[in-house]
Amino acid sequence: MIVLSVAVCLPLLGVRRFPLTAALLCAAVALVGTGVDAAWPGRLVAVAAFCVAAYHRPRTVPVLVGAVAWTFLFATTGSGGGGRTAPVTDLVIMGVAPVAVGYGIRAQRERAAHQARLAVAEDRARLARDMHDSVGHHLTAIRLQAAAGRRVPAAGDKALATISDLSAAALAEVRGLVDALRAEPDVEALATRLSGPDLRITTRGTTSGLPEAVGDTAFRIVQEALTNVVRHSDADRVEVELRRRRGVLVVTVSDNGSARGGVVEGGVVEGNGLRGIRERVAALAGTVHIGWSDGWRVDARLPVRR
Repeated sequence: MIVLSVAVCLPLLGVRRFPLTAALLCAAVALVGTGVDAAWPGRLVAVAAFCVAAYHRPRTVPVLVGAVAWTFLFATTGSGGGGRTAPVTDLVIMGVAPVAVGYGIRAQRERAAHQARLAVAEDRARLARDMHDSVGHHLTAIRLQAAAGRRVPAAGDKALATISDLSAAALAEVRGLVDALRAEPDVEALATRLSGPDLRITTRGTTSGLPEAVGDTAFRIVQEALTNVVRHSDADRVEVELRRRRGVLVVTVSDNGSARGGVVEGGVVEGNGLRGIRERVAALAGTVHIGWSDGWRVDARLPVRR
């Protein structure tokens, strides 16, 4: 029986390259060995071999057919206990269940790989939005100034000075973006950097303890909202709140400023920043409302999923 035990295990060495062939060889040795000694547990190796074959083989149906056929042979020959008909339990436990387990594990692996690829794509899209929001308007202004300098040579010195200032500002924003991407999302630190004598920012809540995607999205929402306040609002007070409620993270940024450019009846004329917020929220299957009501308000709800 030692020889048969080694023989039933040997095909497993090639199960990655030839999954179905290896499983059938294991099944054949198991049939022979159980016919010699009915108590010999070699059939367990065959069951495991069909499970592994279903995991490694893209097409599962041939593996299932082989497993069911082997179960019939095992039950109807002397190997299975005396030429009886295979009961449903044998077909399920020895034939269908191993293949189903192997297929399920492979499907889970493929879903995980798909999610990883999707996460990479979302990160690239987010980085593209951040880069566009940070330097896009500076590059556009530089192009306009250069065109104006070419059309009006007398204004060339002024245009070059403006281009120098714009390029310096764009470079500073790119460096700030790189630092932000490297740093952990910290809403309180962000509020501290943007606060000043004319603007008081108060924060409640934190992104710590949240899944990375949720925490990063919440930080970017707050970052964009506060940047809009600094650039476009006459507000002197801003409140930032992050709170978890029934599996949802509620992110609220509100200020006491007056209605500013971009507000139209029934909604908001949105730039790339606000569209970026909506895209980030939509990627997490959340909801967001952006508008003016006794102050400018951004209200996002992000499902918290590990």
